[in-house]
Amino acid sequence: MASTSVEETVAPDDAIADSRRALVARVIGSSIFLKTERLSGFLSSICELALSGRAHEINEHSIGTTVFGRSPHYDSTVDGIVRTQASRLRQKLDLYFNGEGADEPIRIVIPRGSYVPLFEPAPGALPQPIETPPLTLPLEAPVTPSRFPIYIWSASICLALALITVLLSHAGILTLSLHGRPQAHPLWSEIFTPGRATLAVPGDSGSVMRQGIINRNMGLADYLSSDHGMANTTSSAAIRAEADDFGGRRYTTIVDLEIVHDLDQIALSGRGKLELRYARELTTNDLKRGNVILIGAPEANPWVELFERNMNFVFSHDRDHRVMSVVNRSPTGSEPHQWDSRYTDAQRRVFGVVAYLPNLSGNGNVLIVEGTSMAGTDSAWDFVSDDSQLLPFLKQIRGSDRSVPHFEVVLGTNNFNGSAAKTAVLAWRTSR
Repeated sequence: MASTSVEETVAPDDAIADSRRALVARVIGSSIFLKTERLSGFLSSICELALSGRAHEINEHSIGTTVFGRSPHYDSTVDGIVRTQASRLRQKLDLYFNGEGADEPIRIVIPRGSYVPLFEPAPGALPQPIETPPLTLPLEAPVTPSRFPIYIWSASICLALALITVLLSHAGILTLSLHGRPQAHPLWSEIFTPGRATLAVPGDSGSVMRQGIINRNMGLADYLSSDHGMANTTSSAAIRAEADDFGGRRYTTIVDLEIVHDLDQIALSGRGKLELRYARELTTNDLKRGNVILIGAPEANPWVELFERNMNFVFSHDRDHRVMSVVNRSPTGSEPHQWDSRYTDAQRRVFGVVAYLPNLSGNGNVLIVEGTSMAGTDSAWDFVSDDSQLLPFLKQIRGSDRSVPHFEVVLGTNNFNGSAAKTAVLAWRTSR
C-alpha cells in the first residue's frame, strides 16, 4: 500500500489557515502585545472566527459580550468599549508590522468600520509561487520577434510608473517621497510643530454628570464661576449637593483617553509634543497662543463655546425632549437645518463634528473633535485619524497653493445590529 505524506493529506485551505493562526500567535507573543491580555484576546477571537468561516458572526455586540464580558443586553452605542479597543488594536498591529514583524509576508489588517480581520500581503512582498501541472501545447509556427527591442519596452514601463507616481502624489494619495522620507501631513503638520507643545484638552465628564443631575445646560460662565452656576438652579439642596459631588470629580471618557493616546503617537511621529491639560485648568490665554485640541461637545468641554460664535455647525441639547442636535446655522442646497440624535431613536443615529479653526489670537490653530454622544465623538475622531477618509476630503477643499483652509465638517453614522457603519460626510464649510 502506498504511503501518503502529511502534506498531501492537508487541504490547501487548511494549510493557509494554519499558517495564519501561526501568524496570530507570533503577533500575540511579541513585545508589542506584552501585558495586553484583552487586546490579545480580541485579536485571537476575531481571527479564529474568520479562519473558521464564521466571519458573519463578528460584530460589535458579540465582541463586547464574549471578549469584554458585557451583558447580553448592553447598549453598544453608549458603551464604546469595542470601538475604542479596536482603535488600540489597529495601532498595535501597525507597530508590530512596522517593527518586529516587518519581515512578515502577510499582515493582519482590521479595516475601519469593520471588525472582520483581513490577511493581506505585505507591501512589496512577492506572491507565493503556485505549482501547476505542465500544459501540453499544440505545435505552432515560430512567433515573429517584436520589432521593439526589450529596452524600449522597459523604458516605456518605467515612464508609465513614474507618471502614475507623480499623479498619485499630486492627488495626495502617496505619503512617501521617492527617497522614502515621509511627506508632511497636510493637517497634522499644522497641529504639531517641532519644538512647540500642542495642548490636548479632554472632556470633563464630571461637568456632564452635574448637568444631568440638575437637568440643566450650563455654559462656560457657569463652568468658571465659583459655584459652577448652582445658585441659579431650582433643584433641592440634596440634588445640588449630589451634583456638586460628581461635578467636582476629575472624570473623562475612555474615548477621550484613547484620542489623547492616539494624538501622542501622531505628535511623536512628527517630532512634535503633546501636553495634556485638564479642562478646569485651561485659561483663555492658553487659547490665544499656540495650538490646542479640544475634545468633546460644549456640554463636556465648555471652552468650545468661545469658538462657536464663528462656527456654522453647533450643538444644542434639548433635555426636555431628549434630543442632542447639530444645528446648521446657514443651510445650503438641500441641507437640513439640524441633525437630531434622539435618545429613543431605534437606529441610534449619532453625529460628530470636526472643526479646524484659528485660535483666539489668530497665531495658531484649534482642532475641535466633538459628537452628540461618546459614540459621536468617536466617529469624529475616526474620520480625522483615518487618512483614507481625511486625505480625500482635504484634497477636495485645499486651495490652488495646496494649503488646507480652516474647515468644519459634520459626520453621521448609524449602528446596525451592534456594529457601527462607516462614517459619512454630511456637510462641510471652509474659510475660503
